Amino acid sequence: MKTLFQYNVDPYILLIMEEDGAIRRVSITQTANDVPHGVIVRETPLIMQAYKELIEYFKGERTVFTFPLLIRGTEFEQKVYHALLTIEYGQTASYKDIAIKADSPKAYRAVGNAVNKNPLGIIVPCHRVIGSNGSLVGYASGLEIKQYLLDIEQKRF
Repeated sequence: MKTLFQYNVDPYILLIMEEDGAIRRVSITQTANDVPHGVIVRETPLIMQAYKELIEYFKGERTVFTFPLLIRGTEFEQKVYHALLTIEYGQTASYKDIAIKADSPKAYRAVGNAVNKNPLGIIVPCHRVIGSNGSLVGYASGLEIKQYLLDIEQKRF
């Protein structure tokens, strides 16, 4: 069973989805999301825990999340998501760095596609991936939110 709940985290909307006793999706956007067919809208204890930890993250009080994750995707996407989890809080890596960690050193464009599909934004920290020249590039929720998350981690707010 999939359950989700959306929270207003001014000025953004935070969506958290639970499935099979783990957090399956986290996204931060500027507008509310449509509820997918077959998904129950309800605040569960696990969703509340994830929300509490995310609020602590937004306040700069938390660097590690403790709730269980359900990470799905192709074999390559899974490698990319696990490589993203190795980027430490407050640090960044390039798409090429992630391609190397995912055992596909020339597949940095494919890494970009996998990062764009990341269903666990913030938790699987795709916001920490930047261009090889250090520029902010690509983020499913938009570059403004990407910069916001990086600023939190680098204490620039």
